[in-house]
Amino acid sequence: MNGLQIEKSTPLCLLQDGGRFGVRHLGVTQGGAADWVSMSWANWLLGNSVDAAVVEIALGGFSVLSQGDCVLALAGADLGAQIDGRPLLAWQAFTLRKGERLSFNGAQGHGNSPTGVRAYLAAPGGFAADSVLGSRSTVARDAMGGLRGQGQALASGEILMAAGILDGAARELPAALVPRFTARPILDVVIGAQMAAFSGQSLFDAFNSDWQVDARADRMGIRLLGPVLEYQGAPMISEGISLGSIQVPPDGQPIVLGNDRQTIGGYPRLGALTPLASARLAQCMPGESLRLRPTVADSARGEQVRFMARFG
Repeated sequence: MNGLQIEKSTPLCLLQDGGRFGVRHLGVTQGGAADWVSMSWANWLLGNSVDAAVVEIALGGFSVLSQGDCVLALAGADLGAQIDGRPLLAWQAFTLRKGERLSFNGAQGHGNSPTGVRAYLAAPGGFAADSVLGSRSTVARDAMGGLRGQGQALASGEILMAAGILDGAARELPAALVPRFTARPILDVVIGAQMAAFSGQSLFDAFNSDWQVDARADRMGIRLLGPVLEYQGAPMISEGISLGSIQVPPDGQPIVLGNDRQTIGGYPRLGALTPLASARLAQCMPGESLRLRPTVADSARGEQVRFMARFG
């Protein structure tokens, strides 16, 4: 692969992989693809490790010019992808010829027909970049990862290179396995943490009401708007927090913590989204509605094992 020259980009177009682990005791967050499910399928289509480095494109505004013939794969949201003006569907591998332009024009879904907000572009072997603390994931707040290793978003003029070559034919994803970003998703929450310290009415409301994704949403956290949740427990000492943790600040409106979250927090937690639910939330547009559904750790773990077995 001779490289993809970036012609247009935004602060929301980032190099990501499976994330940075084993360093939270140093205050370094996880990072990684917000919708790790779509990232995994994009890599699977090319025979990559499921956590190889990809380009995460949020809301569009990204285009590249191919400097040579190459095979790529696309998964995730419908962001109006085109090759020289010809529509390109996600969830497939495709060939980009020398001189052709791949562009992402913007999220296509709205209202009751959501199509997601993040697309994932994969290359054979993943995109090449130096590893920082075991990952190439871009985390701006930690100034780590990305093409230059300092946490910057992808910029016009930069060149994306594949780290390997396609070994054999690209795969095809069966239609039955393609994730659907349907309206009003139901997101599973592993109950626990300080859940018992919330009022009974709050617990009822949490799992029997619609929640709306607030405009205050980024890779660090997504605020949900809905009924006010009342915490009745004692003040907390800050403690470690995991991906998908649902913190409830004093205003009673929960915040779901994402990949670029802080490593500790002192707000009470209702529980945590499962990894699969966290990936689905990452595809929700501000204004979308969703529901929360309680589950237990054993059930969530079994669901995760069964899903990951598809990549074996």
